[in-house]
Amino acid sequence: MKFLAVHPSPLMYTKVFLRLEPLGLELVADTARKSGCETRLIDLQVESHQDLYRLLDDWQPDIVAFSLNYLANVPEVIDLAKASKERLPQGFVFIGGHSASFTAEEILEHGEGKIDAILRGEGESGLPLLLQALREDPANAHTVPGVVTMKGQGGQPTFIPHLDDVSPARDLIKHRKKYFLGMLDPCASIEFSRGCPWDCSFCSAWTFYGRSYRVMSPEKVVEEIERIREPGLFIVDDVAFIQEKMGFEIGEALLRRGIRKNYYLETRGDVLLRNKDVFRLWKKLGMSYLFLGIESIDEGGLEKYRKRIDLSRNFEALEFARSLGIQVAINIIADTDWDRERFKVVREWCKEVPEIVNISINTPYPGTESWLTESRNLTTRDYRLFDIQHAVLPTRMSLEEFYAELIETQRVMFTKHMGWAAVRDLGKVIGGNLLRGQTNFVRNLWKFDKVYDPKLQLADHKLPVKYEMKPPVRDTKFATAKALSQSLYIHQPLGRASRQLDDATEKFVDESRGVA
Repeated sequence: MKFLAVHPSPLMYTKVFLRLEPLGLELVADTARKSGCETRLIDLQVESHQDLYRLLDDWQPDIVAFSLNYLANVPEVIDLAKASKERLPQGFVFIGGHSASFTAEEILEHGEGKIDAILRGEGESGLPLLLQALREDPANAHTVPGVVTMKGQGGQPTFIPHLDDVSPARDLIKHRKKYFLGMLDPCASIEFSRGCPWDCSFCSAWTFYGRSYRVMSPEKVVEEIERIREPGLFIVDDVAFIQEKMGFEIGEALLRRGIRKNYYLETRGDVLLRNKDVFRLWKKLGMSYLFLGIESIDEGGLEKYRKRIDLSRNFEALEFARSLGIQVAINIIADTDWDRERFKVVREWCKEVPEIVNISINTPYPGTESWLTESRNLTTRDYRLFDIQHAVLPTRMSLEEFYAELIETQRVMFTKHMGWAAVRDLGKVIGGNLLRGQTNFVRNLWKFDKVYDPKLQLADHKLPVKYEMKPPVRDTKFATAKALSQSLYIHQPLGRASRQLDDATEKFVDESRGVA
């Protein structure tokens, strides 16, 4: 069988700051290939819809699989899936990925019979079973674990036994030099672990994976890194180096082999402070960027998002990260209840700190607790606006004023590290990129005003809405936090057995969650 994997177009914020390798889809493509399929992959971040249509017409795949990790891509993916089915009426068209898992039934309804299935949960586990069903009797596809069709759905999604069992099909990517993350140009991606043992109210990583946490073996990680040609490498783990042992084992193996790259990774402030020596080691290995999800600069905000770390600890983590001599990036969540004074306070704080500061808008997503508990009514159910750059909850100021304040705040952050400031401070890095023929970062240095414009954001709210999300269902059965969490899980939680954490780290996680 011919298997075509499709990644959708870029979102708003990726048009300036980054364009990431479609690692998840590469892993699914590798799984299809190991299952005996002739496999191709097309990434619409760097190719066009017309490129996809030509590939469908010329190659005639038997199966077309769309990756749908971001909610804002839902309308595009639905339309492309319909177009694929019209071109290949005998083909099997399905959608998988993070957001598809939480919105499976409504996507099928929008598909009007032209989307054959949604594959929920971990694709590398469900895909071989789905392919087997398609070979034996396509009419039974709905019985496969994780599969949802108009006829019904199979059992709970399953996990692959070991993360070591799959490797990304990087060779299927045609334009590898197009991927970058800030100054890391070009930049590949890699995962060391999956899942998150914490339970922040605004996040759906833990509800997707059932609060599990699984790791790749250090040997497999080093083997994968050795294969990567790009000098920049983004470690995609939700929280890097939760366990000290894993960070040391991988890092020391890289040191022994003399492997050095420019790494970008994300972690929590309390993890950084707990495992300082691990991060010192990775600084030696070439860690260039460290992203900390601070989320708020006051205790009220941290409590709202159930970040479960004291503000003082966050600031202590920032101080330690600065001491490493690397570029630190942080995220602040802007609530739609903010007024001019609140934006002003945040702007002044951003001017005073040396970090790269990103600001995103509080957005309740399907799969998060805030989707069901947020007391304010949604002002829109247009999937395209759920990209953390548009307001989907009522704003205290007029929407026009809110966007004006938001963009002004983002511009303050942007001008510190992009445009001519970047040329002044990073001339050597930029020059090196240009000598290697890498222009992704340079081309985006002055794009901010073309992408971030209050008038453009307001206009997005006035676009005709072809597909609307189903509103959140707030049921009395969610009277307890446990019942609420259970209603959200894609992979059912298996408790302590599903977390590859040593006892000390498990205790640390529980204590940080307020669990005795």
